[in-house]
Amino acid sequence: MESIYLQFASWVGQGFLPPMFAYEFLINALLASLMIGPLLGLLGTLVVVKRLAFLSEAVGHSVLTGVSIGILLGEPVEAPLISLFSFSMLFALLLQWIKGRTTIPYDALIGVFLSFALAMGAALLLYVAKHINAHLIEQVMFGSILVASVTDLIMLTVICTLVALLCYRYGNFAFLVAVSPEVAHSQGVNTRAHDYAFVTMIALITVASVKIIGAILVGALLLIPAASARLVASDLKQLIILSVFFSTTAAVLGVLVPMYGQWPVSAGPAIILFACGWFLICLVYRQFFSTVLVEA
Repeated sequence: MESIYLQFASWVGQGFLPPMFAYEFLINALLASLMIGPLLGLLGTLVVVKRLAFLSEAVGHSVLTGVSIGILLGEPVEAPLISLFSFSMLFALLLQWIKGRTTIPYDALIGVFLSFALAMGAALLLYVAKHINAHLIEQVMFGSILVASVTDLIMLTVICTLVALLCYRYGNFAFLVAVSPEVAHSQGVNTRAHDYAFVTMIALITVASVKIIGAILVGALLLIPAASARLVASDLKQLIILSVFFSTTAAVLGVLVPMYGQWPVSAGPAIILFACGWFLICLVYRQFFSTVLVEA
């Protein structure tokens, strides 16, 4: 990392970059956004195609409970990683397991789990609040990308590499399962295994992104870029490319613009606002394009 910091400092000294790039925390934040942006955009396309917008929200809110349990068990207050990963993975896998053994609609089941995660997380956080800095609760809920450490970057790199390899190896099958499970099953694809793998990846990337974006907002970056892309994309390839582009640019702009303009806005909310900006642009473009077609 030192070589990266020195390279950025050199570019700042030569006048190629603004002075803010001399700060190590900003470089860490930029690198983190360049990792989570493309990955959330890619997985977001599956979330939208499978119509599982609530799933990422439910897993994201389970993070609140995982953090609280970790603190109660004596893990480091700044990074209760074992409890965080364990509870979120268990939460996602249990949700998928119950889905296959009940007739309750999946969206209703996710709503139940979401309510449980939010209520349990809020109750436990209030209980442990007297033992921790209140700023930690705000950081968990809304993220704080500007405090991303080298350890966070290493964890992100490992998770992003793992998820990227799985997407590269099984991505075509995953989209086939998402679009038409019956056809996938008839071709010998293990749809159940793909469903479990999907919720596992959602849990992993959600937990990895919490410190960057926050438990409340991470689901939004999974959903909004992909929903924006779906408004203007004409095929699956365009959907994936545009979703990754929207997510990545929103993450990068959300980090750099408030810092450059010295705005009193946290990076997490800024990232989501830029993603919403893309959605608005796509919505206006689709409306205008559709109007032109009708008039023609």
